[in-house]
Amino acid sequence: MNDQQTDGLFVVFEGGEGAGKSTQVGLLCDWLAETGRAFLRTFEPGDSAVGKQIRSIVLDPSTGDLAPKAESLLYAADKAHHLATVVRPALARGAVVVCDRYVDSMLAYQGAGRVLDLDEVEHIARWATDDLRPDLTVLLDGDPAELMGGIADRDRIEAAGDDFHRTVRDHFRRLAARDPEHYLVLPARQSRDAIAAAVRARITPLLPRGQ
Repeated sequence: MNDQQTDGLFVVFEGGEGAGKSTQVGLLCDWLAETGRAFLRTFEPGDSAVGKQIRSIVLDPSTGDLAPKAESLLYAADKAHHLATVVRPALARGAVVVCDRYVDSMLAYQGAGRVLDLDEVEHIARWATDDLRPDLTVLLDGDPAELMGGIADRDRIEAAGDDFHRTVRDHFRRLAARDPEHYLVLPARQSRDAIAAAVRARITPLLPRGQ
């Protein structure tokens, strides 16, 4: 378990647009509820009053072009506030925190995708989150062209272009490869039930004692 936490478990779902993260977050939370475990379902950016305003800026197509560094700093601000007001309090209560996107998304999208200095972006992201790392990151991996085929009304990030999304996918895979102990990489096009079963099997031994 992450030694920066008290009693909880921090699980993050990552992946490209259309990978099915929200579906799997919901299935995991349904299972946690059925088994009587305390949990919190959350997401980034936007799951706080301040975060909602930041989410509107970074995702609304009407925002138009944002300087890449400005975009990164907005995401970092959302993470800092989200961690302080949502994630850490839940972990302190001993809950399983299930989060849709976290630091890896900032590294893949704003770092690699926007072609910023990766070390600098990671330094900002880790500073904003006090270097709190998930106990497990589930990466749903797949070809962006296939995963995004059904998305018609795209936000600022979804509309960034094929090259951008291929770069994002590649960086997610690199992040998982450098720390395989804390990642579970699954094919996004696998059946939802098969993915959910694999996630449950990996998480079960990590669950907080007494739950």
